[in-house]
Amino acid sequence: MSKGTVQVFFGEGAGKSMVAVGKGIREIARKKTVIMVQFLKGTHVQGEEDVLKKLEPDMRVFCFEKAALPYKELDLQAQQEEKMNIRNGINYVRKVISTRECDVLILDEILGLLELGLMEEEEFLKLLESVDEDMEVVLTGTTFPQSLHYLADTISCIHNVRGKE
Repeated sequence: MSKGTVQVFFGEGAGKSMVAVGKGIREIARKKTVIMVQFLKGTHVQGEEDVLKKLEPDMRVFCFEKAALPYKELDLQAQQEEKMNIRNGINYVRKVISTRECDVLILDEILGLLELGLMEEEEFLKLLESVDEDMEVVLTGTTFPQSLHYLADTISCIHNVRGKE
């Protein structure tokens, strides 16, 4: 397997997505192309989305979900509807990887898909194994299973010492 570099930012603390965005901005400054795909957040963070759009075309941000609320806050029927949108997001990630469409691929909250059973570990492994050795992948989420630690080149656990976001 000749996978690219994998960085993980996980934990209960706030700021994992913003650390990933900061990483993306650093790579833009190095003349790299960046794509960020967000999962499980819905469209509720409109202000953040507007700011991220200002980074285009150097950093393109995608969210395939349509609900206004994060996935965990949806009722069961709305979650069922969002599953198809999440699948579309995963398929888009596959396309980005197979076409080598960017230098840095940020998969925001993709670890939550594993946690919620929306993506099987085997599918996740195949996805990362298909990454070209020149591509860098950044993963975020609340939990990162110990069984997958071998996949990552860098793992950072973020937790709050005091307070909230």
